[in-house]
Amino acid sequence: MKKDIHPNYRQVVFKDAAADFAVLTRSTVETSETTTWEDGKEYPLYSVDISSASHPFYTGTQKVLDTEGRVERFKKKYARKKK
Repeated sequence: MKKDIHPNYRQVVFKDAAADFAVLTRSTVETSETTTWEDGKEYPLYSVDISSASHPFYTGTQKVLDTEGRVERFKKKYARKKK
């Protein structure tokens, strides 16, 4: 393999800023911060704004904004009148 053409693929901690949630996984993302994980080792830290721990869809707090169905509104708006 050629040297210096592959990204640095290593273990990185992704931490959700909105919830107390972090996951350790492999990534090539570049970071300047580090954190100590549960195993006592130090890993690069990448902060994310939203994850499955804080996203409304996954937490069950998602709100449905459409009270009348979109298909029904479309049909009502473009319905052909019978002769």
